[in-house]
Amino acid sequence: MDETEHVPAEFRVCDAAEPPASDLIAAVLAEYDELAGRPLRGGPSATAEDFSPPSGAYIVGSVDGRVACGGGVKTLRDGIGELKRMYVVPAFRGRGLAGALLSALEDAARGLGHRAVRLDSQAPTWPMYQARGYREIEDYNGNPHADRWGEKRL
Repeated sequence: MDETEHVPAEFRVCDAAEPPASDLIAAVLAEYDELAGRPLRGGPSATAEDFSPPSGAYIVGSVDGRVACGGGVKTLRDGIGELKRMYVVPAFRGRGLAGALLSALEDAARGLGHRAVRLDSQAPTWPMYQARGYREIEDYNGNPHADRWGEKRL
């Protein structure tokens, strides 16, 4: 499939403490550790409770009935949400799912009453966020594993 094509995905809110959401969160954390070559600790919190109503949501995307991606939105403060733990299963990468997941998370943030969302990122993923309207801001959460921070008005 050409990387410019987009795989249609179905998105739903799931309990972040239960599979498949908890499996996706474990996978993204393991990938962070693998990329760093060591366990990464000391970053900002993003617990299953953070991704639970009424102040959060965890979104799972499926393609042809197979779990393909997931990510969460949590409340930082009134009107401001934070996107965390975005992950696309390796077999589904390069098919436009990251952008589709980002849109689904922004919709969830709007549904929670947020007027803006923030995220932290690393340099390789920043261009996708920038292309989707995120502007670079100062470090807002002290994440020692990030090198970019962004915000988008919804």
